[in-house]
Amino acid sequence: MPEELWEVSGSVESIHFRNEENGFTVLELNNGAELVTVVGVLPFVSVGEELRVMGQWSNHPQFGPQMKAAFCERSLPATASAVLRYLSSGVIKGVGPATARSIVEAFGGDALKIIEEDPERLASVRGISKHKARQIRDEFIRQFGIREVMLKLGGYGITPDQALRVFKRFGAAAVDVIQQSPYLLCDEAIGIGFERADAIAMQMGADPAGDERIAAGLRYVLRHNTGNGHTLLPREPLLKTASDLLGCGTDLADIAIDRLLDRHELEPFCMGGREFVALPALLEAERFIAGRLRLMRASPPPPVPYDEADLCAIAHSRGLEQDELQNEAVRCALSEGMLILTGGPGTGKTTTLNAILTLLEGTGRKVLLCAPTGRAAQRMTELCGAPAKTIHRLLEVEWSENNRLRFSKNEQSPLDCDAVVVDELSMVDVTLFEALLRALPAGCRLILVGDADQLPSVGPGNLLQDIMESGLIPTVRLQKVFRQAGQSLIVTNAHKIVAGQPPDLTRRDGDFFLLEEGSSFRAARLVAQLCSERLPAAYGFSPMDDIQVLCPSRKRELGTASLNKALQEKLNPPRDGAREFPHNGFVFREGDKVMQVRNNYDIGWERDDGSDGSGVFNGDIGVLVRVDRAGGVLSVRFDDRTAQYTGDDLNDLEPAYAITIHKSQGSEFDCVVLPLLDMPPPLCYRNLLYTAVTRAKKLLVIVGRRSVVLQMVENNRKNRRYTALRALLKEESHEAEPDPAGT
Repeated sequence: MPEELWEVSGSVESIHFRNEENGFTVLELNNGAELVTVVGVLPFVSVGEELRVMGQWSNHPQFGPQMKAAFCERSLPATASAVLRYLSSGVIKGVGPATARSIVEAFGGDALKIIEEDPERLASVRGISKHKARQIRDEFIRQFGIREVMLKLGGYGITPDQALRVFKRFGAAAVDVIQQSPYLLCDEAIGIGFERADAIAMQMGADPAGDERIAAGLRYVLRHNTGNGHTLLPREPLLKTASDLLGCGTDLADIAIDRLLDRHELEPFCMGGREFVALPALLEAERFIAGRLRLMRASPPPPVPYDEADLCAIAHSRGLEQDELQNEAVRCALSEGMLILTGGPGTGKTTTLNAILTLLEGTGRKVLLCAPTGRAAQRMTELCGAPAKTIHRLLEVEWSENNRLRFSKNEQSPLDCDAVVVDELSMVDVTLFEALLRALPAGCRLILVGDADQLPSVGPGNLLQDIMESGLIPTVRLQKVFRQAGQSLIVTNAHKIVAGQPPDLTRRDGDFFLLEEGSSFRAARLVAQLCSERLPAAYGFSPMDDIQVLCPSRKRELGTASLNKALQEKLNPPRDGAREFPHNGFVFREGDKVMQVRNNYDIGWERDDGSDGSGVFNGDIGVLVRVDRAGGVLSVRFDDRTAQYTGDDLNDLEPAYAITIHKSQGSEFDCVVLPLLDMPPPLCYRNLLYTAVTRAKKLLVIVGRRSVVLQMVENNRKNRRYTALRALLKEESHEAEPDPAGT
């Protein structure tokens, strides 16, 4: 039985807290007899407004009785004193307390009506010009436009922060725009998925067989498959998937594709005699990458002079071994201007790269280092002894007025450098690489580093493989495992796995162990014991800083969801004074290890030295240091900075005692614990195991069955990705031409 709703009415006396991201508000309501604390999602409610609130009473342990609002009706203040409090609150930009008093003295309780309907009369108030009067009116109307959008879209279950994004995208006419074309809610800047937008459209009476719905469904299928790495799809599978999703015939979807192609809302591409369909931005990205790389290959910068003795001296000074492939890589980077440097662990990629950097910088060249994630950039900085940035930071990411991502560095404002080095190229998607190439100055060297046997990018494209297979750019694959690295079972077993050979799982005196366990329940318990007791006792590892559990999957008993709860119970159990915040099925607790799971450039942070900034990146791992439940704010410490999470930003935060192997790309950990048991068959493949193994620096412990490890080694299946880049680089593609007969 639903709980009874209570009602309270009055004027807003004060606002104690407001989260601007999600609209969560704590306010005091004067009901004529007492002040009542009201909490809830009440965006843009201001001091002086009259509210009628319905909700449930609760007793906060710190703040006492309060009403949690379920419904709220509001009206503008009517009395002169209420209008004064309203205008003095700063709700209207350009009107402060002094100006508010002057306006109310002139117009009394009619002041707001004058602002809206006859703003020129405001010019009679001292200090307000006609221009400022119009600005005040426009801001007043804008505030109510946002409220109207939130109120009406809220009826369809759209949250305040989503409604605010709709308003930013479409302005005061947002409600009319959405009612006419509800599938515009699928816009990436708004972030509402197709299924939800489709349900809203059906509420609004959309035609299930209408052109707009079918077109939106086709675009959704293409966008959804970018998450599987595809930049385009064959036409026939696209038709089948879209028609199944929409519940319509393939003939209707086929007609819709032709219309979208005619309007250039989708783009055709012919490859291997087969017709493909692409979202224009992705095909344009691959076309640009191919064109720019061909141009750079045809017009390389002048060779950098160096002597073989210089290279030998660099190696000798660092006590490093060399082989001819390393020397070949240095020669290519300095003479050809472009290089792909690849190879497994222990083959000397860092040694080779450092030699290239030393020789370039020694001849006065300015070199910039970058990587796709924050952790990968940090590791690059440590290995190369020079500052590295994320690619986004290097390109100076910012947001446009339409809430879209853009970069300050581009063709008009290129990077100031002579060479750019990109590490972990396998993790970079085509749109980010396109942006990087657009920002390269003429004559810039480009050195691309990555392990071709690791997992490809989470985003669209298969950059490293496509570029290597095209043969356009000189590629050096280092293969020799050097003496020091060869003493590590982690390194030797990683190379065996890549070669399809069974790893050595019998030794007990190295850095690579298998602990046999046939029960998922017992394996989960063993993982928790290893992290909390056995490994810290035996090796001195910190459970929070040094040990990382990597899982193939999120699901099942040995997936991240289950193991994070088990590990939290062991490593950070409930205790007096540790505040908690339930979110997305997990109870976050102060002291938890957490991870940022996507790039978010809006999250604000402050460093220990008092400097501040914004932006937290996919793969960043930190500790939850403070929970403010009343405000809905979580404070997370990442190295020397503390970030504040509110609203939808909380969806970017996940527990990180156990993370997926995919999320570990670009990172290394002193100790990795890898549960391999009861795995979904699609995840039993070689380069997933290889990626997990190569994340460990000092120790790897597999918990599970030997048979599962061997099954993964034997399965060299790689998820096929549909991309155009390889064909474009090899100039083998033939664009689909319009049919002159119109058939």
